[in-house]
Amino acid sequence: MADNKKLVSEITSMDEDFTQWYTDVCIKADLVSYSNIKGCMVIKPAGYAIWELIQKHLDARFKATGVQNAYLPMFIPESLLQKEKDHVEGFAPEVAWVTHGGLEPLTERYCVRPTSETLFCDYYKGEIHSYKDLPQVLNQWCSVVRWEKETRPFLRSREFLWQEGHTAHATFEEAEERTQQMLNVYADFLENDMAIPVIKGQKTDKEKFAGAEATYTVEALMHDGRALQSATSHNFGDGFAKAFEIQYAGKDNKLHYVNQTSWGLTTRTIGAMIMVHGDNSGLVVPPKIAPIQVVVIPIQQKKEGVLDAAYGIANSLSDYRVKTDDTDRTPGFKFAEQEMRGIPVRVEIGPKDLEAGKCVLVRRDTREKIECAIADVSAKVGELLEQIQKDMYARAKKHLEEHTFVAHNKEEFAENFKETKGFVKAMWCGDRECEDKIKEEFNVTSRCMPFEQENISDVCPICGKPAKKMVYWGRAY
Repeated sequence: MADNKKLVSEITSMDEDFTQWYTDVCIKADLVSYSNIKGCMVIKPAGYAIWELIQKHLDARFKATGVQNAYLPMFIPESLLQKEKDHVEGFAPEVAWVTHGGLEPLTERYCVRPTSETLFCDYYKGEIHSYKDLPQVLNQWCSVVRWEKETRPFLRSREFLWQEGHTAHATFEEAEERTQQMLNVYADFLENDMAIPVIKGQKTDKEKFAGAEATYTVEALMHDGRALQSATSHNFGDGFAKAFEIQYAGKDNKLHYVNQTSWGLTTRTIGAMIMVHGDNSGLVVPPKIAPIQVVVIPIQQKKEGVLDAAYGIANSLSDYRVKTDDTDRTPGFKFAEQEMRGIPVRVEIGPKDLEAGKCVLVRRDTREKIECAIADVSAKVGELLEQIQKDMYARAKKHLEEHTFVAHNKEEFAENFKETKGFVKAMWCGDRECEDKIKEEFNVTSRCMPFEQENISDVCPICGKPAKKMVYWGRAY
């Protein structure tokens, strides 16, 4: 057990220092390593395997709604970027510029894409001529670069992976329908595959995407009480189309501007998974996105028949992502590694178990041990994986509910934000000045105006003016 204790002791307790705990888990679970390029990370095989499953699940959902994948260049000419003023101003502080090609200075600077709205606009201008060319519903899986000042693995890095969908429609209403459809796709994925409950709603004008008419978001609550924007979907209306002259001939034989949307989810979702489900032993990965769902660990594997039995159990679990740990390390080390990596189910088989025709199943999320006949392993593991997925969501949902508070007045608002402990629901007058004051005074931001509105009071608790919306407020990553 010495190896076991050593592995666990190398993780800072989340109650002692949550930020350090998070970093320790990222490193010790072998998800990432630091690179020589400041602010950029190496996503190691264990981390990338999670991203691949996220891609697989999301891509299937996208395609079920008619989305097609494409790929556009990573460089954006400065003149192209300048066509949409609000968009440029929103990203200017984070843009990385290319000024030379080889040894020669470029005649025009290129930015490395922080996002691809302008590129898609330039592409759509050449593709869309008639109403028959609509809708255009494209997505790309790629990396983007944003020159962040403070970085942290998965949550904020200068280069990160994501998908960005960009669509063009005949009318504002069609664009709005697609915008909300994709937000619902994200919410379904996060809740059913990542076991992360979310709040769906609209961003305030202050917090919306640069150049958007409306931004919708799914907000999740981390274990430490901070919020994480987990995916966004934007309705651009015809603003970009007017800037880029994207028009189509309608059925009325008149020219109309298209209406556009954009929507995205990034590798920060892996960070959300860590902070929602992890514990002081490491990762706890939801079965649906676990690269390894079951690990079979032979105990005293040199004893006759034990290793063969372990291989036999693994073969019976071929419907799942399964691994047999037949290395010569101690069982204690193997157990600790399974917990560190968050593998949902561990199967233990030793000489006495083999003699009795049974094995032991251990849940990563609760550490519950269950004796199981070897002949019944496949069925039992299937049941366990389903139950673990449901239980992880239920625990995260309970945490969200227990850490969501209501503020009827300014005193309750202030009291709830003396420390970071979750979301606070409060009414808001709708004025930008009041929102700015809340951020300045309490160091919190509006997370969203939820679709499911509540009438907590008739006035804004900060300024006393008539209330227009109920808003979720919080401190965020």
